[in-house]
Amino acid sequence: MSLAILFSRAQCGITAPQVTVEVHLSNGLPSLSIVGLPETAVKESKERIRAALLNSRFEYPTRRITINLAPADLPKQGGRYDLAMALGVLAASGQIPRASLDQYEFLGELALSGELRPIHGTLPAALQVREAGRSLVIPMANGEEGALIRDLTLYPARHLLDVCAHLSGASPLSPCAHPSSTALETSASYPDLADVSAQHHAKRALEIAAAGGHALLMIGPPGTGKTMLARRLPGILPPMSEEEALETAAIASVSGLGFSPQQWARRPFRAPHHTASGPALVGGGSVPAPGEISLAHNGVLFLDELPEFNRHTLEVLREPLESGHITISRAARQAEFPARFQLIAAMNPCPCGFHGDPRGRCRCTSEQIQRYRARISGPLMDRIDMHIEVPPVPPRQWRDTQREPLASSTDVRKRVIRARHIQLQRAGKANHLMTSPEIERFCRLETNGQHILESACERLGLSARAYHRILRVARTIADLEEAEAIATNHLSEALSYRRLDRKTGYY
Repeated sequence: MSLAILFSRAQCGITAPQVTVEVHLSNGLPSLSIVGLPETAVKESKERIRAALLNSRFEYPTRRITINLAPADLPKQGGRYDLAMALGVLAASGQIPRASLDQYEFLGELALSGELRPIHGTLPAALQVREAGRSLVIPMANGEEGALIRDLTLYPARHLLDVCAHLSGASPLSPCAHPSSTALETSASYPDLADVSAQHHAKRALEIAAAGGHALLMIGPPGTGKTMLARRLPGILPPMSEEEALETAAIASVSGLGFSPQQWARRPFRAPHHTASGPALVGGGSVPAPGEISLAHNGVLFLDELPEFNRHTLEVLREPLESGHITISRAARQAEFPARFQLIAAMNPCPCGFHGDPRGRCRCTSEQIQRYRARISGPLMDRIDMHIEVPPVPPRQWRDTQREPLASSTDVRKRVIRARHIQLQRAGKANHLMTSPEIERFCRLETNGQHILESACERLGLSARAYHRILRVARTIADLEEAEAIATNHLSEALSYRRLDRKTGYY
């Protein structure tokens, strides 16, 4: 029988649906046809397959070759099917045995010499292969990445000949072992929070934001340390679980930017330029690819010079901030990417950046300041839990070598981990993810505190969303102190982090 059936994996978002590669040889004029909705790169694989077989000293069948990639309605792109199709041709022509092909799945692009070149999206495919109970053969360059998946039999190979020798039993490939300890990162892997001089109020706000996963906006003139603070946030966040690390690595794997195993379990920090477009943030393309918000999944998205971003670009953040995922729809396909990121933003107080400077350097009019701040819409600002001022540091503190006690990233991270553990024990999630019923249950206030919050909401004109966000922040402050109930001082501190709500008239 001149028919061979093998298995491979497509790429659709961060999922990897199975593709059945069927190769049939029949009488007729020599030709090779690929059907099953192949795109240009897949159609071109016929030339790569022919050259790779001939250069590997195999016989190229002088018959009519038909390759079907099923399911037929799933678009296929890239060179990831080259290895499976080449092996199918060899199996259908009797040059390698067909007996054990159903135990494997194959991924890899072929060079004309027969060498295997790396592909994108190894991690999602490896996860799906493990679920299917098969072994996976991939290029050697993808071996470290695929080895991160536990309980998967993985065979990295350098050349088509190596795979054929393995399938024929002449020279079995060595399975790639899962690392005995996939070392999780520590706070020492990141810049230290103690490097930031003074700014005790901002450091406290950063600690609260890390403990509860809250979005934070920092407002201050240039050079006050806003970017330094933001870059130190990943170092005080709790370590990622293995599941979170795999999700983050899978997004990097399919992004086309490449995933390095050395990045394993490191929380991503993405800082797009303010000229970035909406699709750059949320993702897009004819073949949907993840954007900055998905690349920041389980990490930090830092937007510096927030008002300088296009207003329409910023509006695309509203839905993923609430839902934690983004769906990209195109005419031919749809892809969903996770996007549960922590938003940290920074802005100047006015267009020149020196509003409120005691030396009077600001010359901006109130109308200019109002227009500048109005570039950020009210609905987006409502979704940012905390707004703080980051004032200039006096020159006498610039070279202050005596560091604040318990201000290093290591010490702050310990307190953050304890607070996050309390939240997980209580509700199974971080405080910023609490729903309205959970807020009613876990964020109850005493009578005096309720009066304070209601009075503040009336005076500042806060929305119901802002009301709930204040309660979430107050709950996080209480958790940092390991307090059972939200006290008045916790609520007062949470209200102090709504800096822009006091600027009535700006929004």
